[in-house]
Amino acid sequence: MKIEHLEERINDYRTSIKTVVDKRLLWKTKTKNLLIKTLQTAVKQYDIGWKVQELSWIHNNEAVNITFDSFPPEMIDCTNLIPAYQFLPGGALIFSQAYNGDIYVFMMYPEIENVTQENNVVEFGQYTPESITEKLIVEKVDEFLKEMIKWEVPSLKKKVGY
Repeated sequence: MKIEHLEERINDYRTSIKTVVDKRLLWKTKTKNLLIKTLQTAVKQYDIGWKVQELSWIHNNEAVNITFDSFPPEMIDCTNLIPAYQFLPGGALIFSQAYNGDIYVFMMYPEIENVTQENNVVEFGQYTPESITEKLIVEKVDEFLKEMIKWEVPSLKKKVGY
């Protein structure tokens, strides 16, 4: 093989770098702002003790998440009936930009002190920045809430004959 045979690969490599740069630029100029705006709208409209965070992770990866930070204000009276009840903060839906510019969507359950949890992360998919829309964000928040409800009140497994 001669060195000239590398030209096609070199061009493919240049194209791949351009693709990553384009995805990262789209995140910076559009996708991140859409995520923040949509999630903040949900927080304002439904005050259930959650908040939106912007995260800067290792190197140049960034993320936006919505996380349970405090107990829902309108439910405080309920917890006063059971003094031993303790709200577990945490549980987050994360939209994280990967090194290649794609957006990974996943959730993490709240951490329980002194309890090791297997499968603390649930993956909701990988998307290109241009495929992140308000509709997709709302769908992922819905999935997140369904998972949190199952975590808070797990369904009892039914055995045949019982």
